[in-house]
Amino acid sequence: MMSSPPSQRRGARAQQSRFASRLESWKRHHSAMAADSLRRLLRYPLGSLLTMLAIAIALMLPAGLWLTLDSVRGLDAELTQSATLTVYLEQRVDSAEAERIHQAVMAQPEVTQTRLIDADEGLDELNQSLGLEDTLGGLDENPLPFSIVVHPDDVSPQAMQATADHFADMAGVDEVRLDLAWVERLRQITALGNRIALGLGILFGLGVLLIVGNTIRLAVESRRREIEVVMLIGATHGFVRRPFLYSGAWYGLGGGVLALLLLLLGGQWLALPVTTLAQSYGADFSMPSLGVGGSTILLFCSTLFGWLGAWLAVSRHLSSIKPE
Repeated sequence: MMSSPPSQRRGARAQQSRFASRLESWKRHHSAMAADSLRRLLRYPLGSLLTMLAIAIALMLPAGLWLTLDSVRGLDAELTQSATLTVYLEQRVDSAEAERIHQAVMAQPEVTQTRLIDADEGLDELNQSLGLEDTLGGLDENPLPFSIVVHPDDVSPQAMQATADHFADMAGVDEVRLDLAWVERLRQITALGNRIALGLGILFGLGVLLIVGNTIRLAVESRRREIEVVMLIGATHGFVRRPFLYSGAWYGLGGGVLALLLLLLGGQWLALPVTTLAQSYGADFSMPSLGVGGSTILLFCSTLFGWLGAWLAVSRHLSSIKPE
């Protein structure tokens, strides 16, 4: 078996050593630029904090709207699962026939749960819901018929309408009440809110780019002579651009952290009145939060926007700098 000449083995080792040396030098330069850019931001804490605060406000508004819509989507899912239709029987139907119709309704495959309400029980529920005990209690005859509350398996509007039409054709059924208009309106409002949140997210994302871009532009102008000198001795655009990119990333990351803090403080500030309002309606509601996943996405997007804004600003200004 033939072996490689010693010169080839030495050349391969030398090439690997040069690559490892370049990689190590690249890592050291990136670490140095990241630390130096952070020190420059900390050197002017008030200006840096104001820039990060502007970024935080731009990020907080669409994030807050998204959390609100997420709560509405949860409410929509809960209300949809509780969607029912009410089958009102004819006034002449007695208890035996009402039970027969009830059994026929229960036997339908699209039905998951039913409840038969007689006339007296229906009148009691109406009294409690309307607070008209004194008025309705004086009636000589109960005007309410038997009714059946039906929980369908498929709660989509089309399926529930088909189920209602099927029950309406049954003997002894007077009418079927189905009110899904408010559910549809809620879904339409949610869909509209999703589009608004997406549009605001894009607009405020562009706002972050402008904020970071303007800040980095001023930093480039303040270091213009320094940039011209390093470019005269052979520095590439990538070398010159690197510290400013890290500055933009730090601005974006700081803005994302401040946005999370503002969302947390806002949620705690609103938690008590919102919970009290929900409890007054007998609902169990808690303020939504981004969680670990949402917070990670927000921080990643804010850092990316900061980096991208810095890249656009530096690239534009480097093309206009001509070292002499």
